[in-house]
Amino acid sequence: MATERTSLFIFFGGTGDLAYRKLYPSMFNLYKRGTLREHFAVIGTSRNKMTDEEFQDAVRKSLGTAKSDKDAEKFISHFAYEAHDVTDKAHYKVLKDRADELDKKFKLEGNRIFYLSLSPNFFGTVAGFLKTEGLTDSQGFNRLVIEKPFGRDYDSAAQLNDALSTAFNEDQVFRIDHYLGKEMIQNIEALRFGNTIVESLWNNRYIDNIQVTLSEKLGVEERASYYDNSGALRDMVQNHIMQIVSLLAMEQPVAFTDVDIRAEKVKALRSLRVYNVADASTNFVRGQYGAGNKQRAYRDEDNVPHDSNNETFVAGKLLFDNYRWSGTPFYIRTGKELADKFTRVDVVFKKPLVDIFAFPQNANAPLEANVLTMFIEPKAGFSLRLNAKTSGQGFQTAPINMDYFVDAAGEKATPEPYERLIHDVMKGDGTNFSSWPEVSYAWKFVDQIRKVWDLQQPAFPNYTPGSMGPAAADELIQRDHREWVYRLNQ
Repeated sequence: MATERTSLFIFFGGTGDLAYRKLYPSMFNLYKRGTLREHFAVIGTSRNKMTDEEFQDAVRKSLGTAKSDKDAEKFISHFAYEAHDVTDKAHYKVLKDRADELDKKFKLEGNRIFYLSLSPNFFGTVAGFLKTEGLTDSQGFNRLVIEKPFGRDYDSAAQLNDALSTAFNEDQVFRIDHYLGKEMIQNIEALRFGNTIVESLWNNRYIDNIQVTLSEKLGVEERASYYDNSGALRDMVQNHIMQIVSLLAMEQPVAFTDVDIRAEKVKALRSLRVYNVADASTNFVRGQYGAGNKQRAYRDEDNVPHDSNNETFVAGKLLFDNYRWSGTPFYIRTGKELADKFTRVDVVFKKPLVDIFAFPQNANAPLEANVLTMFIEPKAGFSLRLNAKTSGQGFQTAPINMDYFVDAAGEKATPEPYERLIHDVMKGDGTNFSSWPEVSYAWKFVDQIRKVWDLQQPAFPNYTPGSMGPAAADELIQRDHREWVYRLNQ
């Protein structure tokens, strides 16, 4: 049985899609595993008027359970609701009284987690009122969980961080990036630092390049209004991709603690080269999908302006100016309406300096590069491509794959990302959350790309749904005499 954790959760935006679709089901999983038992409570808040019973009915529906499910009913009995205007100071007094009441009822020891799943415009307002109106005066811990986006550029992110810091210390703030809750993202550290054979080769002497691909098969759907003001660069690169890249690029931490891991990620991001105008134009490309394969063009999507220059695809080349990675590029790409939905990391090793098998009389094909692939989703596992002799007379070589994939039992035992991250918040473990220095360096890098793009008129649309993006993404890597490991029809 898991260790029981004690806390009151207050969800701002507690009737939103994220809460019903991800947060409450994840908490129910923690309840079934024993992490939550008797000593927890939840207050959901929003502007809507609702009774506790109506809120509990909505939570029950989100869990997909019936009233005959005794475990679910016991879990739901810990839920309460308060109609709340986050801008109204008086409402926080009502919220504090309800929190104190539930604290006594369920013996919560004053532990409180404030989860902000609402517009970033209100983050500072809520944090300030939580402090001034006494909700953080309890004797236990106080932790603030924030959903993305954390700003839309460095300046707005810094202002937001300053607002939060008046009420919460940095070690009390948990900026959620659900990608960091994925099993195989966390396996990057195990693969690197748990295997001498891997870590000894994890540098520019042996690795030619590293490729990170986050491919989405769907378009913008109901997120069009948000997405057209964000785009792939802000929506995917600044957070998800930069976090993955920092795990791949970081040095080995002194110890496996959140403080030490974050410190090494920050050092890696500090060494990331921030491009000037010319280099940004050369090393980053953008795209927007047009019509094709029964899919309408992005500019024809609901709630998207017909002249929108918002990018739905980004590919780029990242360079780290440090001893470990100097000269080894990290190629990234992400986009919507691509060939399939998947996330993968391909580590391409350098070929032997001399290919002894390529002697003329043999006509052997040139050796292929060794590639270590980390499959993040939908399937989870590793694949290592090696060269080996083919069977039969003569001496021919061909690539073979050594594969490992998580089996059905492993998939069943794997926590959902939000389940894992909520558990980490209760433990106070910030390993898989973005610290302010990480966020700030990521924004400084992305802002330079955005600044250059805002000065240019793109030739949109420039790729067809079902492809892997615009031709410029292939040209980007081919210019360096390289190619994407994952290619269509390979």
